[in-house]
Amino acid sequence: MCVVCGCAGLTRGEQPAVAANGDLHFGAGAARVSVPGMSMSRTIALEVDVLGENQRQANANRAHFAAHGVRALNLVSSPGSGKTTLLCATIAALRQRAPQRTLAVIEGDQQTAHDADRIRATGVPAIQVNTGKGCHLDAPMVSAAFARLHGHEHHQHPHDHVHAPADQAGSLLFIENVGNLVCPAMWDLGEAAKVAILSVTEGEDKPLKYPDLFAAASLMVINKVDLLPHLDFDVAACIAAARQVNPAIEVLLVSATTGQGLDAWLDWLLDEDVDSAAPTPSMHPATATPPHPRSDSPTARLARIAVLEAELAALRAGLA
Repeated sequence: MCVVCGCAGLTRGEQPAVAANGDLHFGAGAARVSVPGMSMSRTIALEVDVLGENQRQANANRAHFAAHGVRALNLVSSPGSGKTTLLCATIAALRQRAPQRTLAVIEGDQQTAHDADRIRATGVPAIQVNTGKGCHLDAPMVSAAFARLHGHEHHQHPHDHVHAPADQAGSLLFIENVGNLVCPAMWDLGEAAKVAILSVTEGEDKPLKYPDLFAAASLMVINKVDLLPHLDFDVAACIAAARQVNPAIEVLLVSATTGQGLDAWLDWLLDEDVDSAAPTPSMHPATATPPHPRSDSPTARLARIAVLEAELAALRAGLA
């Protein structure tokens, strides 16, 4: 179970904040969450213990990825946002753009190996991680999956070992997290960056409703933009909401089915400099203020072009 699910017990130890209109806010206390039968101080202590242990493994993962020349990206979204479809399209596009780049995928779901099977069908190695009742991946899960991807167990050598130059060619590891906008936000997996994926079939206010994820993410990918002419989705409002939570977040507009925006997405994936804009693991996702990305970088310019193109397409659809 996630440390912040609040799934156990029948009685609540803390009273919610009550708004003038009667709305209840159970996340207004020091712990920012209400757990049945547990005080705020105990909740904070438990969270520190659990997340502290996860952070130690995440730091080890990060060192291990670096030793292998791997750039790991943590993809987080709601179920059905198109993460796996985007990954399949990305794999095909990267084979054309950067055929020398080694790719691998860790898939997270509560049950089934459907998504890993889709990735393996492309020829890219993938490990499925089923979490059972768990609502997110954690650093030990990723460590175990990465060991299988590389055909060795961690206990066989230390994390500061040196690998052959071929292993330093610049690999990409995509970690597709369990579909969930809440719990994955606070669990560091050792990734270089979190990527929040939001489809246009969802509401444009998602960044305000689920701020921890968008505060922790370096990039927001707005997916399924080919559907914009058929939906009442305000792209500009969505971007404004994300930047209200995280002024430094970069934004790309993509359609995995038509290929729109994929070039800019690949530019971002292959630009190692974007890692420097990621919030550091020690920052709390709700309070992190990472450096603002380079506004004159090719990635930033392409992102802005993609936004303008999507806005223009939406305006044309409204006039039709």
